[in-house]
Amino acid sequence: MAPNDSAAQQASDLSADRDLLRQVALGGAEAMRVVYARCSARAFAISVRLLPTRADAEEVLQETFLEVWRRAREFDPERGGLETWVTTIARTRSIDRLRALGTVSRMVEGVAQQPPPVSATPPSPDDAAAAVQDQGRVRAAMAQLPPEQREVVLLGYFDGLSQSEIAKKTGQPLGTVKTRARLALEKLAVLLDAPPVSASG
Repeated sequence: MAPNDSAAQQASDLSADRDLLRQVALGGAEAMRVVYARCSARAFAISVRLLPTRADAEEVLQETFLEVWRRAREFDPERGGLETWVTTIARTRSIDRLRALGTVSRMVEGVAQQPPPVSATPPSPDDAAAAVQDQGRVRAAMAQLPPEQREVVLLGYFDGLSQSEIAKKTGQPLGTVKTRARLALEKLAVLLDAPPVSASG
């Protein structure tokens, strides 16, 4: 194919992508099926590569295509084709999920494993206040979890049990334990994402 023909074909493809996304924005179910068929495999591959579990990747894939549907009007073919746009959304969603899960895990684990003070030098008032505030936020967030999810977090982070050990202790299938742990961390990520309330108002 001659260079001019190639450029013309690319322009035609981008125009077709824009028209397809316009149909999605108008609620076209068939257009959405076409987008999913074209882009889901690449988007899922990115999420599987970035996230710790297949279940996380499957949920991010759903979130990705919900975002495609909500933002279909924003698609700009001048910035790349449809596949590029969708995979960028999937990558961003995956990284956001990974950061949220990691942040919550570290914060909960920090509260669970915080040792008693052993230094002869007491912490500064600001450091002490910040530590108390973090502990308070984690415990308040934990209190908002459903009992079965809270139990998994308590056993995993505060008692140091593995998910297999939690399954044996509670009599629940390992898959159920994993699901509850994931749902708990996702909810904690939302609850702890809000900025702490200042004591001074």
